[in-house]
Amino acid sequence: MHGYIPTSLPSLVAVQAVHLVCAGGTFAPAAALLSSSETRSGSDGAPLIDGFTQRQAQILECLRRGMANKLIAYELNMCESTVKVHIRNIMKKLKATNRTQVVYLTNDLFEGGGGQCRRAD
Repeated sequence: MHGYIPTSLPSLVAVQAVHLVCAGGTFAPAAALLSSSETRSGSDGAPLIDGFTQRQAQILECLRRGMANKLIAYELNMCESTVKVHIRNIMKKLKATNRTQVVYLTNDLFEGGGGQCRRAD
């Protein structure tokens, strides 16, 4: 059995995906199958930052606004533990020791300012 069912999937679709996998099929949402160039198109208004995934860029933008992990998780429709993993990976990439340092090191990447952390649907 093979399937990838994200928590952001509507419950009715998730149930049907489970039925498909149990019947021997394979399920993955279309967004997961897009190439990285399509995923990083920025069509949802998320900033595109070299070296970071689109999701990490969204989290960086939220960190810049001083948001707590719990609020970031709610706004981006993800688990708080997932936010923590993304932040840890961002910190490793930047060799930062805390959230404030992450914001300081990435501040010049957000020159336009006024960016918003918005819910991913």
